[in-house]
Amino acid sequence: MQTALIIGASRGIGFELARQYRADGWRVIASVRKPQDGAQLESLGCEVVQLDVNDAAQCAAFGKKLATEKLAIGMINAGVYGPRTDGLEPPTDADFDAVMHANVLGAMRLLPLVGPAVARANGRLSVTSSRMGSISLRTNAGGWLYRASKAALNSLLADTALTFGAQGAICVALHPGWVRTDMGGDGADLAVADSAAGIRATLAGLTKADNGKFFNYDGAPLSW
Repeated sequence: MQTALIIGASRGIGFELARQYRADGWRVIASVRKPQDGAQLESLGCEVVQLDVNDAAQCAAFGKKLATEKLAIGMINAGVYGPRTDGLEPPTDADFDAVMHANVLGAMRLLPLVGPAVARANGRLSVTSSRMGSISLRTNAGGWLYRASKAALNSLLADTALTFGAQGAICVALHPGWVRTDMGGDGADLAVADSAAGIRATLAGLTKADNGKFFNYDGAPLSW
């Protein structure tokens, strides 16, 4: 039985990924920030772990649990959007810290822990990025704090690919599409189930030549 780890699985895309992998008979380790958020995942048969990516001690303890794991899939999906600005409105210190800690520092804590477990299985490691983090593809400055955090996350993925690609992992950044979730809103053009299915197919189809690249949920390459 193959194992998938999904960091940030309490709702939205993370939850749907967990549901789909379980439906296909995978063992799924799913992290949630609050214990009460894990009940539905447990009902699916997931192994639920309480993990707040902003808590360094919790991340370190989780790393010890991964020390002997072999992960066919390891996904860093946790993140927040922050203030919904239309232009260059300076964020408050609190907003900056909240977004950068969740989207960047959290990944910096977890990628060194997840990477070895994925490499041991010659598996796939992904971070949930956004085309909003692409410098070459952007056409407006809306949500610039979120954009900055995802651009930084893409940088972390590149370093992770250099580190663990040589050890057998295939590491990529993924844009999930504009999805009808709490973050994407009801007006988004993609259903959660379709985004998750596309992500799974893209991960399954990766080759070693794809290590360190940036993809749309449907497998289309994206530029940095």
